[in-house]
Amino acid sequence: MSLPELVQSTLDGESVAARVGLGGDDLLLVTPTRTLVYRAEGLLSDEAVEEYPHDAEHVGVSEGRRKAKITLDYGLDGERTFSVPTKQLDQVLHPVLAGVFNARGITDTGETVKQTYRFSELTIVITSARLIRHIGAAVWDEEYEEYAFEDVTDLDFEEGSVATSVVLTVGGRQERFKTPNDQARAVREGLVSAVCAYHGVDDVDELRAKVAEEAERDDEADTDADADTEGTVSFGDGPGPLDTSGVDGDVTAEDGAESGSEDRGATETVRTPEPGQATETTDRDDDGFGDSGFRSAGVADDAVAEELAELRKVVEKQNERLDRQERTIQQLIEELRQGR
Repeated sequence: MSLPELVQSTLDGESVAARVGLGGDDLLLVTPTRTLVYRAEGLLSDEAVEEYPHDAEHVGVSEGRRKAKITLDYGLDGERTFSVPTKQLDQVLHPVLAGVFNARGITDTGETVKQTYRFSELTIVITSARLIRHIGAAVWDEEYEEYAFEDVTDLDFEEGSVATSVVLTVGGRQERFKTPNDQARAVREGLVSAVCAYHGVDDVDELRAKVAEEAERDDEADTDADADTEGTVSFGDGPGPLDTSGVDGDVTAEDGAESGSEDRGATETVRTPEPGQATETTDRDDDGFGDSGFRSAGVADDAVAEELAELRKVVEKQNERLDRQERTIQQLIEELRQGR
């Protein structure tokens, strides 16, 4: 059906996304950027077109017995209101909200608004990719909530005597809202259809099976990744050898301190004494050291005391190196667990 010439000139080439008859020759047309209300010429008024941009911050509705009013609030730029027959309010509100959502960037390119439901102070809008919920006197403002179908893993309905609870499982948590029983069936069919279409399944049972299968695949992938990590992580050859013989105070004296000593005993071991602790010796070759070059710790010898002090310093430094290497290894393990 062709549009009145005044409407065509006002459109200026912009496409019409929705068209609703308002009685007689009056029309409401929704474009991607604005709503146009065409009033045909009458006995008391001339032909006219009014424009309502979609960049509104607030959409309100008031209903009378015969007429309903839709108010678009533009913040500092004020409000604008137009009236429609009450019986056509839902037909009008649906495309107007779709235009506002598109202009405000709530819906994405190619996303369509499928159904709009109003229950007292609750408004539910179902699109092809999400559910938008608004609670309050306004039909919509910026205090809305949305649930992306991408994150929906289950959908259930709990019937009551007066209302039916819609239960959405989104990202592992349940979101609930109630609908009057006389409209619950329409909401159920619309929501199930949109969610299943998004996930490419036929019904909720198939959606649950698909979610369980994807979760199982993810678990297997995580297990394989952990196995690969355990099989490939390497920390090199570990801490290097100490520069001195023995750790934790153990010192080994080897044969050959003096060449040609054939009657010497085998390798001797002396444990470095802790502060305030006596040194253990064995009764062997008189003083327990034979010709090894060591003297009994019980002998007051400044050279031996200095040598032990130096040795203790070396061992302490080596222990510090080991502690640093241990901390580095633990840090690497922690970062690998975090996926860094």
